[in-house]
Amino acid sequence: MPVLNRFAVLALIAGFCAAPVAAQVPPPLVDDPDATLVEELVVTARLPGPAWWKVSDADTTVYVLGVPSIAPKRMQWDRGVFERRLQGANVVILPFVNVRAKAAGSVGTAFNLLRIRTGGPFEAKLDPATRARFVAVRTRLGYDAKHYNTANPLAAGVQLAIDYRDKSQLTNMDPAKLVRLLAQQKKVKVLEKSYDLGPQLGGILRTPPATGRICFDEVLAQAEAGPGVTLAAARAWAAGDVRAALDNERTYERCLAVITGGRSYDERTKADEAAAIANALKTPGHAIALVPLRPLLAQNGVLDRLIAQGFTVKTPGEE
Repeated sequence: MPVLNRFAVLALIAGFCAAPVAAQVPPPLVDDPDATLVEELVVTARLPGPAWWKVSDADTTVYVLGVPSIAPKRMQWDRGVFERRLQGANVVILPFVNVRAKAAGSVGTAFNLLRIRTGGPFEAKLDPATRARFVAVRTRLGYDAKHYNTANPLAAGVQLAIDYRDKSQLTNMDPAKLVRLLAQQKKVKVLEKSYDLGPQLGGILRTPPATGRICFDEVLAQAEAGPGVTLAAARAWAAGDVRAALDNERTYERCLAVITGGRSYDERTKADEAAAIANALKTPGHAIALVPLRPLLAQNGVLDRLIAQGFTVKTPGEE
């Protein structure tokens, strides 16, 4: 299986939640690992365009662009600061959000996927009121009942999130996709990292149905509400308004954390992103890193870890 973005795969809980809806806030699933922010890092940008943080040691600076975890496809943003910093950069580190099925585990991965995609249609398992809401949403999105051929509420929620985002022209691949292209055009090294897909599939199968149903209900409410909050948060991100941009950052973390192994997966990605930035600081000069906003700014998030390692971190308000 080729490398895929987590959002593009049915079994990836990373694609769960779109924008939070003020009138339909679901109960907490579990403790969100990124719920608490390092408040002194949440600062509005002074320079034009999206907000940047700077991580530095004696002879190197890594410019860190906090990026949305979901945004409109081909979103427009002021690239002036980015393009200046791209000149002469040692490396561009993209968000660590990709997965692949390892060759040795591809049979097991396929088997798990088949187990998830059986027992449907899912709407037959729903109470009449929820079934009516779900049928209305899937009909508006252009899908029939067979499209949700699963008895697993977590898998149904993931599929619905993917379908809703596709039809709403939302993605978690931008702006990283554009940044990769611009870096390659300038012949700047691009660093990405992929993770094994198999454990995520197994985690869905081991998640209690009651927990999966909470996730499904949240996705259904968000699909009904539409992309308005996501679009507003994306505009705030493009203007450097970090606080308002974070309104759209309660995306995959809550549901990801409920899957068996989900919390360790979250921990691993943050540790790997912090390590990649620390490694870039070993080469004199400067580099660029893209990190999703909430994992970047949370307590025990990427910047918090780098501060603990003794690196200097400056906020967007100090430029």
